[in-house]
Amino acid sequence: MVSTQLQKARDFEAQYGPHIPAAERPAFHATPTIGWMNDPNGFSIYQGKCHLFYQYHPYSNEWGPMHWGHLTTEDFIHWERLPAALAPDQPCDAAGCFSGGAVELPDGRHLLMYTGVQRERDEDGFLRDVQTQCVAIGDGLNYEKYPLNPVLTKSDLPEGGSAVDFRDPKVWREQDGTYYAVIGNRTPDDSGAILLYQSKDGLKWDYVRTLDACHNQYGKMWECPDFFPLDDRQVLLTSPQDMYPIGLEFHAGNNALCLLGDYDGEEFHRQAVQAVDYGLDFYAPQTLLAPDGRRIMIAWMQNWATAGAKPAHCRWFGQMTLPRELFVQDGRLCQRPVRELDTCQRQQVLHRNIPVSGEVNLPGVQGRVVDMTVTIRPTGSEVYRWFRIHVAKDGTHDTIIRYRPNESTLKIDRTRSGLPHDIVHTRSFLVRPQGGELKLRIILDRFSVEVFVNDGEQAASSVIYTPQQADAITFEAGGQALIDVEKYDLIV
Repeated sequence: MVSTQLQKARDFEAQYGPHIPAAERPAFHATPTIGWMNDPNGFSIYQGKCHLFYQYHPYSNEWGPMHWGHLTTEDFIHWERLPAALAPDQPCDAAGCFSGGAVELPDGRHLLMYTGVQRERDEDGFLRDVQTQCVAIGDGLNYEKYPLNPVLTKSDLPEGGSAVDFRDPKVWREQDGTYYAVIGNRTPDDSGAILLYQSKDGLKWDYVRTLDACHNQYGKMWECPDFFPLDDRQVLLTSPQDMYPIGLEFHAGNNALCLLGDYDGEEFHRQAVQAVDYGLDFYAPQTLLAPDGRRIMIAWMQNWATAGAKPAHCRWFGQMTLPRELFVQDGRLCQRPVRELDTCQRQQVLHRNIPVSGEVNLPGVQGRVVDMTVTIRPTGSEVYRWFRIHVAKDGTHDTIIRYRPNESTLKIDRTRSGLPHDIVHTRSFLVRPQGGELKLRIILDRFSVEVFVNDGEQAASSVIYTPQQADAITFEAGGQALIDVEKYDLIV
């Protein structure tokens, strides 16, 4: 049965969503039907099709009472909009249906597990959120909330766990039929931890253990966890709040963290820590296991600290990253665009061994919906001082990708990208040249730039709001460099 609140949201998006022209959206990145989008939720395969839910406030382009929006895709590129799946309409989720995961049940139904939020006054009279875990079960279109919700409450927390910060279950089913969920929590030392729960049926859950904890080393509360095996390693993803910067690996604020290690079924043994994405806009990644065995990741391509800087009168706000294939190489989590993007490549433009000194443009290299690979190398023994790639450029606007070989740093600069606000516009990070060469794959899609370094060793994602007419791409060197450029228009 569809509640009054859910029907209201569905009626609103059906009335106003179709009025947004396709040209006002990205060509192939997921966006909300209308209004606000943040974290990806329930990223899962159900009956052979990928379902992506998301944190959703349809009634404005600002964060508000959280619903779950709903998209599906068969190729990770073309997205079909479905009616909103969840609305805050029960006592246990009256203040919002926060993030969560999804899994297909053996009987062919789809289970959504999400955080229900209630508000209550504390002993000092201040309103605070109380967070519990809830489930809803449906057929890929309509979902009924479990009448015995919530299925996890503060009584199911380990000693000292916080009922105020207890959220974002990511659920999966093992081959033996056991369900597991990882959930973020705040610990007595006022930092974060990832809790593991298990269930025989997806409805009755028991606490198992704490998988890993922050101990105030990497930020505070750990949100939006994910936990999965990959290439003989175990990966724990989470999104810490309120981090201090650590060199050029982690920036100040909210980050996405990858903990790589081993898991023996009992304990997770952390062995390496790295950032997931090095750009300006990336948070709350979530993964699925595709039918062909690929581990696919998607994330909210936005930054909480800059979410207030948006174009005037925009009818949607928030977009997801391009889905990415994950792999482990040389002890690092790596990522590359899903291979389905290659089927959208048209009109190849190829330039080889082009000397660059000063700023040059190349015939056929321009556009705003583009897949372009640039390989940069020195000319002989002489090393250039810096190299810049300018995209989304005209006389006023410019987004710059700059490499300094003597520092091995790559910098994303969107200062002139159409956001005239005093927010963070630059991010630098260390890269590893390969034999003196640096290879960059740059994906442009109207309102974003995603850079993949050295076939996926690192990625950097940034939102831009440059007018679409600004479509020049140029190359510039301090000194002299040689470049190869392979550029495609993307037709979706």
